Amino acid sequence: MRWSFKIARIGGIEVRIHVTFFLLLAVLASFYGAQGGASGALKVLIFFLLVFLCVLLHEFGHAFAAKAYGIKTADITLLPIGGVARMERMPEKPAQEFVVAIAGPLVNVVIAAALLFVLGVTGNLDFSDLLDPTKFNALWALLYTNVMMVIFNLIPAFPLDGGRVLRALLATRLSYARATQIAATVGQALALLMGVWAFYKGPALLILIAIFIYMGAESESSFVQMRYATSGLPVSSAMMTRFDTLNHRATLDQAIDALLGSSQHEFPVLDDNGGFAGLLTKHALLASLRKLGPDTPVTDVMLTGLPTLVPQMSLDRAFVVIREAGAPALPVVDNAGQLVGLFTAENVGELIMVQSALGKKSHRFRG
Repeated sequence: MRWSFKIARIGGIEVRIHVTFFLLLAVLASFYGAQGGASGALKVLIFFLLVFLCVLLHEFGHAFAAKAYGIKTADITLLPIGGVARMERMPEKPAQEFVVAIAGPLVNVVIAAALLFVLGVTGNLDFSDLLDPTKFNALWALLYTNVMMVIFNLIPAFPLDGGRVLRALLATRLSYARATQIAATVGQALALLMGVWAFYKGPALLILIAIFIYMGAESESSFVQMRYATSGLPVSSAMMTRFDTLNHRATLDQAIDALLGSSQHEFPVLDDNGGFAGLLTKHALLASLRKLGPDTPVTDVMLTGLPTLVPQMSLDRAFVVIREAGAPALPVVDNAGQLVGLFTAENVGELIMVQSALGKKSHRFRG
């Protein structure tokens, strides 16, 4: 994920922190520091770091459960709104998806149980403290937070764990695509109800969460429906074969000429042997042109380390790869490693429209 950096590697999984996480800590320190001084700010920061430790353990619950089914997790990124575990794929067997989805909340259940035990052993198990706003017990607050994390994450709406649990249960009786559609619809309905309630009575933050849930449900549904619509088709049926490329010695000024001369938004950069070296996107080109100037080499701003596809790879697998890469396009290479095509979600969308117009799957489509 962009704007994040690695802080550790645990069990073969990178742990990353997004820069906005530190903005949250800075705001909290400033606000509570003004009220309780340096010691007050320090206490609040320590508490929130403990909360995010629970979030991290939650995500590792998902990751280790997925690992049991041979699914790798590339990294876990901590954000102000929670954590994101980036897996190579989600299991499509209902039982496996159920286990992976429920593993995260179960970690929070274990943490809450452990905190409850500690409170009991230390003689602080006084439930009246929860009702007294003048008292603050960090262990009680952490226990309450973990319970809320379990409840919130089990809301049956994508991209929350509850949405995946619901899909897994539905998929035992229905097709994966139909189960996804129903789970996404339920999630969007709940998000709308949450948004309406928050608009009239709830906090503004709840409206943002409702929007996040609604968009997440829509994204998951669209992704799965697109995968199933192209099931059985190879990458070669939807890849672009007519596109402009850039030499690795080209400058941004030359790249602008290529951009203005076509409707293309992504440009493969080739090395001296004609092999794929990187990808220059329209966004990176325009942003870097303002900051670095027209004489900047494209190699300074292009995306590198991208995975490559092969023409015979299935489209549904290619969808997973491009989603994990977080890139707008990926190169398609032949057995000799030479660039033969460019794979974009836009071209696949055009393929699906052609299929819909013909009423059947087309055998070949070239952009």
